[in-house]
This record gives sequence, structure tokens and C-alpha cells, in this order.
Amino acid sequence: MGALREQLRPLQDLEARLEEIEVLLELASEDPADGQEALREAGAGLEESARLLERLELETLFGGEYDFNDAILSIHPGAGGLESQDWAEMLLRMYTRWADQKGWEVELVDLLPGDEAGLKSATLIVRGHGAYGYLQAEKGVHRLIRISPFDASRRRHTSFASVDVIPELEEGEYEINPDELRIDTFRSSGAGGQHVNKTDSAVRITHLPTGLVVTCQNNRSQHSNRQQALRILQARLAEIQRREQAAELSALRGFQKEIAWGSQIRTYVFHPFTLVKDHRTGVESGQVDAVMDGALDPFIEAFLRWQLKQRNENVNSLERKTANE
Repeated sequence: MGALREQLRPLQDLEARLEEIEVLLELASEDPADGQEALREAGAGLEESARLLERLELETLFGGEYDFNDAILSIHPGAGGLESQDWAEMLLRMYTRWADQKGWEVELVDLLPGDEAGLKSATLIVRGHGAYGYLQAEKGVHRLIRISPFDASRRRHTSFASVDVIPELEEGEYEINPDELRIDTFRSSGAGGQHVNKTDSAVRITHLPTGLVVTCQNNRSQHSNRQQALRILQARLAEIQRREQAAELSALRGFQKEIAWGSQIRTYVFHPFTLVKDHRTGVESGQVDAVMDGALDPFIEAFLRWQLKQRNENVNSLERKTANE
């Protein structure tokens, strides 16, 4: 019920805004001499309503069971050492800024810094209405082409980083056998100083049947880190189960339209020109700095429309195959 209320809230907000605009317009018509302020407020309200309506229209493109859930986003650098680790940190900043612009909460639950710069891995939870539905567009490999700031010869380098996005599940939505877990504690990594964590509060949980490992070290409480790590592990195991089911279904259909896991989805060019191009939808932007500052909505919207088209094509292909049989 809570999730359903969250889905209905934007529609209720839009209805309330339109009622308020109607009242303002009535006030302006009753007293034109003093109605300029009411008209200005009504105009601002219409602009805000148009933005809200656009967002609602975009969310009609959601087609997954968990699209309105919060999102767990993980970033891992590819081969390339320092270059890729720096690129992974740039992506972390990009997603954090994108979520901040929406007024959403971002919780960094695990961060493994690079040896010299950047990061070796990062996991964050983005909490907001439809966070997973939007961020699923970012799942895949992201490629960077630039003049390396770490290369004294000023040569051009290509770096890769992978982004994984899964929905956070409600508590108890996926059960794990406690006997299948190994739980280790260790001291949280950090920059040091007077606030350094001096206790073994960080938690690492290994799921023995799959070898899946989850760490959480953002909280000073070992209990809180353990609970958070379990939630992330549950979400990842549920995602594995969904992928296996999707693979079985695709095998029965005889075709595969989904994006291959780990495939390159987008290229960010900083040199010799500036361009960000999504290889699935063909959407491009020459404003690479704006994109790195969180201007991802055009790419995400295009992906959602592209994904809907893919789903419709899959359904049509399946119907044709069934009819021929």
C-alpha cells in the first residue's frame, strides 16, 4: 500500500496545483486591477504543473515490477588502473549530482578508494520516487576518451567503468538461509584524523552458494552495517533470480532483445572534441561538462522510450511465432 500511495502522490499533487491555479485565475478575473500578482502566481503554477505532468507521462513508460523502488547503484572501474579508477569516481560524482538535483537522498554504503586516486568500487543507494525506474537506464559499461591528467606526455586514453543498478527490496521480500552466510567484520576505511573509525564496525557478508560478497561500512554501528549489507545482498540475489528467469523465457521465445550484461552503453568524449553518445538510443550531447554535472535526463528519457519499443517488439515477435506454430 505504501508503494501505491507513492505512485499516486504526484497525481494528487498535480490535481491540487491545478485547483490552486483555478482559484488564482478566478481572483484575477474578479478584480483585474489587483489581479496581476494572482496571474503571475498562476503562470508559475502552470509551468510547474507542466513539468510535473511531463514527469508523470515519462513514468507511464515504466514497465517493471520494481520500477518505483529505490535503487542500489554500484560502480566498478575496468582494466586500466589509475585511469579507470579516476573515471569511476567521476561517474560517482555525476550520479550524486543528478540525484541531488531531484532532491533525492543518496547514501554511500561502501567505498573502496583507489591506491593513488579515484576508487576501486562504490555502492550507493538512491532513494526517490521511481529511482530504479530511471536509473536502470545507466546499467552497463561506460567509456571515457580524454587526454589523461596523469600522463606527462599528454596522450589520449580510453577508460572503462561498469555500472550496475538493482532495485532495493522491501524487508522480508526475499529470504536468505542464515546457514548460507559467512559474516566478517573489519575496520572501516577512511581518510583518518580524529573521526577515523577505530572499531571493527564494517561488515562483509559472503553468500556461500553463489560466492556473492557485499560490504557496508558507512555507519559507525556494526548492527546497522550488517542490516544494510543484508538488504543489499537480498536485492542482488533477487536480481540474479530475475535474470535467470528472463534467460529461460528468452530461450523459450527463441530470440533475445535485452541488452547484454556488461555491454558498452555510452561513450563520453573529452578530446579531440566533446560528445556524449548513447549507443542504444543514438541520443547525443555536446555539453559533456553539463552531463558530468548530472544532466542525464535526456539520455534516461530516450532509454525508457527505447525500452518500451523493445518490449513491444518482443511481444509482437512472440505473437507471430505463436501464430505460426
